[in-house]
Amino acid sequence: MTDPQQASGADPQGAPIQGIDIARVTDWLAAQTPIRGPLAFRLIAGGRSNMTFGVTDADGQRFVLRRPPLGKLLPSAHDMAREHRLMAALADSAVPVPEMVGLCQDPTVNERDFYVMRHLDGIVVRDVEIARGLTEPVRRQMSLELIHTLCALHRVDIDAVGLGNLAKREGYIDRQLKRWSSQWEQSKTREIPLIDKVRDALRSRMPTPLPTTIAHGDYRLSNCMMDPAGPVAGVLDWELCTLGEPMADLGGLLSYWHDPSDPSPGGDPLTTSLPGFLSQEELGGLYAEEMGVALATVDYYRAFAQWRLACIGEGVYARYLGGQQGSQDEEIDLETYKAVIPRRVERAARLLGLAA
Repeated sequence: MTDPQQASGADPQGAPIQGIDIARVTDWLAAQTPIRGPLAFRLIAGGRSNMTFGVTDADGQRFVLRRPPLGKLLPSAHDMAREHRLMAALADSAVPVPEMVGLCQDPTVNERDFYVMRHLDGIVVRDVEIARGLTEPVRRQMSLELIHTLCALHRVDIDAVGLGNLAKREGYIDRQLKRWSSQWEQSKTREIPLIDKVRDALRSRMPTPLPTTIAHGDYRLSNCMMDPAGPVAGVLDWELCTLGEPMADLGGLLSYWHDPSDPSPGGDPLTTSLPGFLSQEELGGLYAEEMGVALATVDYYRAFAQWRLACIGEGVYARYLGGQQGSQDEEIDLETYKAVIPRRVERAARLLGLAA
């Protein structure tokens, strides 16, 4: 939900935009939502999975539209209705989410499902240059607020918000291992034998799970819209959310975090190493204190997160090779992105004490 004025792929005169049938989407929005045309669409740069567009209507109101990537999709991936349902269910909770405006599941409108939400004001700290513009006290406050918001998510009563049937309540890690192993096999562009070795170790060493909560699945600094003063204005990118193990969310957050004691490949490493951001140990300690849990299994979940991110990253890499992500000004360095994937698998192996 970057400011649409800073996004890529725009044509204010209504020329074709990859991923949007301008006429049909405009007509659908006019019929189903308060949004009125003419509309200006801009592809927001920075997405690595679903496509995200800034939308500005005739009155200057700003919205955000999300749809799956172009071309062939893997089974069960890119479920727009699921993302919409999750954020709509959390609207009155302590978890900040964007306001949902509409969900379209008619393939004649724009080929694939899409949903629209109101634009949130704030900043997404998605690179080191943005982070350098923050003061050290704000960086510290953002660290604290990320943990506070994650704890708020894990305290949500899943039945009270209507998400009790979102997924099975048991077997989270086993389900995840099966899902991402399958998607690795379907999208891999090369062989990495260690990925199977790590998967087998994760399966054989599963710790006793904590009580089931909402598991965001990709909770990190760059997936949150932040208030410039530090609080979380909105949690974004719910594509991987399910019911499951809360420690997996913490492990995922730490896997994207960098500090001198534990450098992690990819994600936000340069950003979160800046002065003011808390360390991984401090983040984990805050979570444990607020939730009243022990951190004995956190390395297992950090390893799981690195392994899963490798599987996901290979799928994203394959989609970029296939031209399914649309044209963006901020194209990623594919060779660098490709190289991070085996490093994540190696990091997972080290966390589990396996020989690479």
